[in-house]
Amino acid sequence: MHLKTISIGLILVLLSLISGCNKPLNQTADSQNSSAAIAIPDNYGARVAEDILNSGGNAVDAAVATGFALAVTFIDAGNIGGGGFMAVKMDDEIAFLDYREKAPLTAHKDMYLDAQGNVIDNITLIGGQAAGVPGTVAGFWEAHKRFGKLPWNEVVKPAIALAANGFIPAPILVDSIHSMEQRFNGKTNFNDYFNHINSSKVFKQPELAKTLSRIAEFGADDFYRGKTASLIVEEMKRSNGLISADDLQQYSAIWREPVRANWREYEIVSAPPPSSGGFAIVQLLKMKDYLAEHFANVDHNSAQYIHLIAEMEKRVFADRAEYLGDPDFFDVDINTLINDNYVRKRAAEVNPKTISSLKSINPGLESPNTTHYSIVDQWGNAVSNTYTINWDYGSGVVVSGAGFLLNNEMDDFSAKPGTPNIFGVVGNVANEIQPGKRMLSSMSPTLLLKDGEVEMVVGTPGGSTIFTTVFQVIVNILDFNMTPMEAVGATRFHHQLVPADLITYSGFSIDRPLSDQVIRDLARKGYRTEPHSFEYGDVQLVMKDGNSWIAASDPRDRGQSRVFEPTPKTRDQ
Repeated sequence: MHLKTISIGLILVLLSLISGCNKPLNQTADSQNSSAAIAIPDNYGARVAEDILNSGGNAVDAAVATGFALAVTFIDAGNIGGGGFMAVKMDDEIAFLDYREKAPLTAHKDMYLDAQGNVIDNITLIGGQAAGVPGTVAGFWEAHKRFGKLPWNEVVKPAIALAANGFIPAPILVDSIHSMEQRFNGKTNFNDYFNHINSSKVFKQPELAKTLSRIAEFGADDFYRGKTASLIVEEMKRSNGLISADDLQQYSAIWREPVRANWREYEIVSAPPPSSGGFAIVQLLKMKDYLAEHFANVDHNSAQYIHLIAEMEKRVFADRAEYLGDPDFFDVDINTLINDNYVRKRAAEVNPKTISSLKSINPGLESPNTTHYSIVDQWGNAVSNTYTINWDYGSGVVVSGAGFLLNNEMDDFSAKPGTPNIFGVVGNVANEIQPGKRMLSSMSPTLLLKDGEVEMVVGTPGGSTIFTTVFQVIVNILDFNMTPMEAVGATRFHHQLVPADLITYSGFSIDRPLSDQVIRDLARKGYRTEPHSFEYGDVQLVMKDGNSWIAASDPRDRGQSRVFEPTPKTRDQ
């Protein structure tokens, strides 16, 4: 997928990226005559996506090129050492690709427990044993093979240029990397690769450039059976990891049926298991409508609004913990979980006045760091893609000689039923560790369709806060008439069942915390209210606007959104 030489034109494009990186980010854009739109988490990825669309590529070409570019420039979450999910609308076809990581074949349900049966500190987060078998390269290969228009090596080429010639890292990225020095010091090789990064100097990654060049030439075969696969296995031996040559050879991305549900005049298309995102978004949207009388005349982000949403979220997280896991290992009855009668019953359990006790919230049936981007091409095709290495910089293990970080997705399993993971989320047997199993996710790449056409493309990183964020952004636009930029920038809040009285919120870094009055009102209802432990969410959204689009990137980070008319030459291709 990669050429051995870099054209002069691409070098000039790269130089323009470097020289322009200090310009203020255009975080929202619209144009009445534009026919393509992108919302990407950084400037370099946005330039790559636009260039691919200008070259006649479609939304999947742009998505694959962007994903590889972010593996170079969005070091905290962009990756080829992780995995994710992609929702696609291509012409009249709706498709969903699962390229989630898998547990290694030698993994077992008690692998992270000590002699007393307790989870060993940080073992699921730092070092080689935290890594699941990566799926990103296989996923991008499968998406391109099915829907891509440009040659494979053409969509990888921009990432190679960024890795070989370097880029100017954003200050927020540099600060984040340096904040991790102590976390990984003496435990992994992270600092050897990244502690010299500086926002005033070009940062080059020659090993990664060689890896991307091999992938460009040989496709996914290099990563899973070739030179890169050998480097991964060698790193696992050094880092006491479990990923073997057999693990890599047996990995495959899977096309799954997406979660699809009618809601109001829209069709929701979102992530199926092993993600919990799709079912959760559908449940929340439907539940809110069934509770319409309680939401009447309730102000956005008021104490009563937050209480009602928290009551809904409790029930979603209870179902998530009990019923969601890898459908190849565990029978997941999604149709029942999003059925109108079931959701209506769950809505009726909401206590509109006081906090429900945990004992009263049972599963309702009888018997993460991540990144996201949204792309719509000039033909109306759309991609919503979310991929991750889990926590910032994943396991901290860099594959020596290959230059990329491995994930720490094993933490997304239930290392021990009922024991919270890094995001504070509990799980049960449905998500216990088994060899070759995909860990449960909250990733929620989502499309909203109206009359069969794309109306909205949305998603976000944020671990367990992902689907609560996507839900709130949709409601902000459709129920509170916010503009896309207002909707993605508004303060968000989160509740996830445990602890029962804790509301966390995102917004403090952009001076939009919950008001003192709302915090006092929530306290009177019995809630503790705290800023979330990290500034969660980096929403990337594209929305229909008449005959054009509006695109918006979350102001919490360095994303860039653009709506543009592709160059005339693409019209005839």
